Amino acid sequence: MSRVPSTVVLLLALAAPAAAQDTRPHTQTPAQERPEAEVFLSTLEALTRMSLNARSDSALWEAGIHGMLESLQDPYAAVFTPAESEAWEEETTGNYSGIGLQITLLNEAVTVTAVFRNTPAADAGVQVGDVIVGVNDQDATGWDISMAADSIRGPVGTKVWVRLKRDGFAEPIPFEITRAEVHVPAVNSGVMEGNIGYVLLDRVARNAAQEMDSVLRELKNTRGLIIDLRRNPGGFLDESLMLADIFLAPGSKLASTAQRVPGGAADQMQEETYQDRWPARVPDLPVIILVDQFTASGAEIFAGALQDYDRALVMGERSFGKGLVQTVIRLPQGRRLRFTTGEWRTPLGRSLQRPRDMEMRPLEEKLDTVPKITTPSGRTLINAGGVFPDIAIAEDTLTLAERELLRVVGEKQIALGVRLAEFSFDLAKDLRGKGSEPAVDSTRFDAFVDALVASGIPADVLNAPGVRDYLLWRTRRTVANRMDAIGREADYLKERDPVLTEAVRLLGLVTSQAELLRTADDRMARGS
Repeated sequence: MSRVPSTVVLLLALAAPAAAQDTRPHTQTPAQERPEAEVFLSTLEALTRMSLNARSDSALWEAGIHGMLESLQDPYAAVFTPAESEAWEEETTGNYSGIGLQITLLNEAVTVTAVFRNTPAADAGVQVGDVIVGVNDQDATGWDISMAADSIRGPVGTKVWVRLKRDGFAEPIPFEITRAEVHVPAVNSGVMEGNIGYVLLDRVARNAAQEMDSVLRELKNTRGLIIDLRRNPGGFLDESLMLADIFLAPGSKLASTAQRVPGGAADQMQEETYQDRWPARVPDLPVIILVDQFTASGAEIFAGALQDYDRALVMGERSFGKGLVQTVIRLPQGRRLRFTTGEWRTPLGRSLQRPRDMEMRPLEEKLDTVPKITTPSGRTLINAGGVFPDIAIAEDTLTLAERELLRVVGEKQIALGVRLAEFSFDLAKDLRGKGSEPAVDSTRFDAFVDALVASGIPADVLNAPGVRDYLLWRTRRTVANRMDAIGREADYLKERDPVLTEAVRLLGLVTSQAELLRTADDRMARGS
């Protein structure tokens, strides 16, 4: 759940199979035969040879490409460099070529903070807490994250020699590991107090639906289910549809798209409807979905479909509102082109696209005049872009004292996040070794706060009302995260998360989805 900024996944992106929206260019007439191409190339040649403000032809080509994209007035259009293309592949698929480690710079050492299951690193016996001190024939002490990542990455089937320093061993332990294809899970889950299932879906990556299906098998006997889509940027359209398929009855309409016919006129669109094919995995389990202003794209398709069918109660903030079909085309030289080719709608016909300018700022709107849609149970949904929550609750904000702490930390350039990560990691390692549950020892926490004072944070700032509790809360969450105790981490998160708190409260009152919706209606009618 919590993410450390300096963390890098040590794997190299693979070329994933082309998705429905990942295709190759389609042209009817070769570009070189068009008169416009002759004019463009002649202009390029003249500017390259004779312009007073001379620029390389490659720079002019880049300017031409970006000029074409700007003319579309499409804020989502972009051309990726090879490095950006690789990063996009990793982010959207979760697929990599590597050994299956996550590393973080802790105590000025590149430290293993996660070992993914069923990966070469796990099979070789690499452990959380190991420090990377050598890669192949190079000394890795003093390396940063990027240097370690670049050295450990490599093609599938090749070998890498890693030397790891481990507590209790006098000398570094050598490992010969063969790189392989690795998939980083998009779904994490656990059980909160009160037997409530908690599922964190952080992106709609490849295999997300399969991972969700496996999780539901484990959580089917819980009292209810919370699916946290906050800060989920979306991902693959087909995966979001399969996610909805898991929860809805066969034959249900999942979504529809309207896309431009390749090579056709701008107003020549083709409609496509997607239908549910598989039985619902948990047909009677009450479900609440959490969204916020950063929930976007495929995550909105998933949430919108379940909301349309009254299969989930949606809570939180209005989602981002990205209801456009993005086509990603492979270009020569390892590049990719992304642009908009259509739009999609929820089962009841809601467009989730929220109009924005080129700086991605939402345009002004009058919500009291927008159309409304009625669900099968009679609930009213707003059709104005984005998923509007059934129960709107803003997320928690920092107190003045907490803001002052972060202001001082920034002013003095103290890496508070890194300090918390290091301290929490040490606690988690000790607790894991003892077989204990996530916890924070008060004596060690007091020593940690004293160390912050010694580093330059004024004692009066740290002793201001609520500041120590805030730091303790962050520490407890991070310790639970390091111990992969997602349910316990969610319990800690709930202490300062009004959206999650209310979701847990409501699920504790009901035994069915219909009862959940009625209870939510009563809550809104009372205004509490």
